[in-house]
Amino acid sequence: MTVEKTAELTGHGNPIFTLELSQKPGILFTGGNDKGLVEWSLKDNSFIKVMFPVAASIYAIHGPVGLPLLFTGLRNGDVLVFDFMKQQLQPALKHHQKPIFDIKSVDKKRELLVASEDGTVSVWSMETFELLHTIKVSNDTIRCIAISPDEKQVAFGCRNNHIHIYDLEDYSLLKTLDGHTMSVFSLQYSPDSTHLVSGGRDAQVKVWDTVSYKLLHNIPAHLFAVNSIAFHKEQPYFATGSMDKTIKIWGADDFKLYKNISREKGYASHQLSINKLAWNGNQLLSVSDDKKVIVWEVNFGS
Repeated sequence: MTVEKTAELTGHGNPIFTLELSQKPGILFTGGNDKGLVEWSLKDNSFIKVMFPVAASIYAIHGPVGLPLLFTGLRNGDVLVFDFMKQQLQPALKHHQKPIFDIKSVDKKRELLVASEDGTVSVWSMETFELLHTIKVSNDTIRCIAISPDEKQVAFGCRNNHIHIYDLEDYSLLKTLDGHTMSVFSLQYSPDSTHLVSGGRDAQVKVWDTVSYKLLHNIPAHLFAVNSIAFHKEQPYFATGSMDKTIKIWGADDFKLYKNISREKGYASHQLSINKLAWNGNQLLSVSDDKKVIVWEVNFGS
């Protein structure tokens, strides 16, 4: 496996907390401790524009499949709704009073899940924008949401070290997973929905079976918090990004470490915490507290 840095996108004046690929190929959105949501071209690795201004830091961006909408979660609890057809912001989803840390959609049900520091998840209709349910998941912050690709279950990672798994049919609690000794910051299901991988402030990566809910592997993956986990859709690998300034690529079948992308390993990588990762084909995109977006070309070999 070889990794090459192919671009560095600069322009943010403050730390970047999150990123989201557009449904339109070659477009990336980023947000952070800045005054707006930024659109970039990955075709020529250039700044396009600030899509819209924001009143508070952006912690979450989500573009649901098949809908011309982009949802942006803010530190003040609002969720901004941008309509690409109308090219304008729609009325914000106002319910939470505390920061929004993650947003995901249940595409079959056309429902949007919004996780907040208030310990609840609000469930919204993506067609009418009405609030459908509120799920009291925890007495403390919910940091991350993962929806299984088969859309049968959803996992919430919480500040109280727990992972709560719910049935997506009726939002009933299926299981609480205990294993992390500090906050759970990142979660992602494998593309075949058989594994759930979690990352915590305890620097551990844990691999769970999604049927028995057993802990299959515990990986002391990083030196500090694991902020992001991203599975490749076609290749049997996933990447982790950490507060320790490293990106690591792991086997999704053998859970071995295949690549450590860091300054220590000779890469011109991030100088501060890596906050979010995403795969764009065989490109791995990373954003950081160092205000940079980096594009990595990963060659998996034969």
